[in-house]
Amino acid sequence: MLYIVGLGPGSRDLMTQEALDVIKKVHTIVGYATYVRLIRDMLEGKELVVTGMRGEVERSKKAIEIAASGEDVAIISSGDAGIYGMAGLVLELASKMDQHIDVRVVPGVTASIGAAAALGAPLMNDFCHISLSDLMTPWDVIKQRVDAAAKADFVICLYNPRSKGRPNNLREALDIMLKYKSPDTVVGLGKDVARKNEIETITTIKDLNEEDVNMTTIVIVGNQNTYVADGRMITPRGYTL
Repeated sequence: MLYIVGLGPGSRDLMTQEALDVIKKVHTIVGYATYVRLIRDMLEGKELVVTGMRGEVERSKKAIEIAASGEDVAIISSGDAGIYGMAGLVLELASKMDQHIDVRVVPGVTASIGAAAALGAPLMNDFCHISLSDLMTPWDVIKQRVDAAAKADFVICLYNPRSKGRPNNLREALDIMLKYKSPDTVVGLGKDVARKNEIETITTIKDLNEEDVNMTTIVIVGNQNTYVADGRMITPRGYTL
């Protein structure tokens, strides 16, 4: 059996029981070095297959190879493996094999959910996820998606918002949103959610300091009804109060 496991955003408390059980029972763990370090204390006596950044295809093929040999193996992702994680790639590669292997996707808490809980209740109405990384998706396509989501007044969760190689993508995305959203629209930042140096910040589109944002930050841009009360970011569901 090949398990594709979501570790959650970083804290052991936010790992699902199924994820904990799978990691405990399998003999081999395959993963990106940073994610392996997050659960290092759980891996004593296990075989480890570790690769660096952008080694996703290599990791997936190795996990499939191990599973095809008849051994139970887990390939790990941060957050939820099915949201910008390893699940899609592994399933794509497995579907092209002549030999059938059993695959199970084990869900995890994704960054937007972890950040939303820390910030308040910003995702109570319709929302979407958009990654600002153009490594896999052309930037023009990403801009179209940002435009459509802002026009429809979704709460927008931005993944991979800003890096040294993409310092301007966040600002460009926010400028697109300003075609439809007020500069005073509430924005929540969750940095290093559920990790040692976790930081939550509530601001607005106009006051957002881009220097506060990096690749470990989730940016949640509210809709026209999102507001702040008692330091909490709230998007009303629509109940009559």
